[in-house]
Amino acid sequence: MTVETPTVYVLSDSAGDTGEAAVRAAAVQFSPIAVQIVRVTFIQDRRGIDRVVESAKVGRSMIVFTLVVPELRDYLLEQALVHKIVCIDLLGPIIGNLEGLLHQQSRHEPGIIHELDEDYFKRVEAIEFAVKYDDGRDSSGVLKADIVLVGVSRTSKTPLAMYLANKKFKVANVPLVPELKPPKELFTIPKSKVIGLRIGMDKLNAIRKERLKALGLHGEASYAKLERIEQELAYSATIMERLGCVTIDVSNRAVEETASMIQDMYRANHQHFQNRF
Repeated sequence: MTVETPTVYVLSDSAGDTGEAAVRAAAVQFSPIAVQIVRVTFIQDRRGIDRVVESAKVGRSMIVFTLVVPELRDYLLEQALVHKIVCIDLLGPIIGNLEGLLHQQSRHEPGIIHELDEDYFKRVEAIEFAVKYDDGRDSSGVLKADIVLVGVSRTSKTPLAMYLANKKFKVANVPLVPELKPPKELFTIPKSKVIGLRIGMDKLNAIRKERLKALGLHGEASYAKLERIEQELAYSATIMERLGCVTIDVSNRAVEETASMIQDMYRANHQHFQNRF
């Protein structure tokens, strides 16, 4: 007998990023059990809520929402109660408590987080920077970056750069390849700006084999051979030692976890610099 996959409907009167991120963070705790996430965005009236409730009351479902308009929030909670659907308000309790703390009413305006403010433009600028100076394309980016990532191929340099760019950090990344000399600029910047990414040989071997398969190439190509990987890792370790930079083992870390560590290091270094003056 096939068990129906549970569904979590994520409702939002904006883009729904917050709700989906929260559900995914919770769902991963039950891996490998699958949970289907259905995001329903830009809810503006009761009809949108009714459509979701009709779907949710049929199967194994629950609703998570980030509605900030009180009328829509109350209506959804009312309908969920009538139809006996588990319904979780992510923002309501936080907004309510902040109103008490600040002695001020919330604006109750959807989509404020996506307003085109200074933070938005800084984020766009950082993303454009990460794209322009990705994979060592232009070594001058090393001098302009807040953070420089170095490591062999498939150590998540690009995903990390893009993730950190969304946090408004300008990140350049430089691949370490035995046949190529690292840019001289790398040895002129403060070592505190450089983060070396390490990875276990077996883990890298598995990642590269999967990458080759995804490209439709033979899994035994030189790129994924243990001898080649060992050579690259030894070379990268030598360069990182010369740089005197902090290193992070990314073998069993998610991009988000590594990025969090890098942000903590950056802030600690920045605070230390400010305290000197």
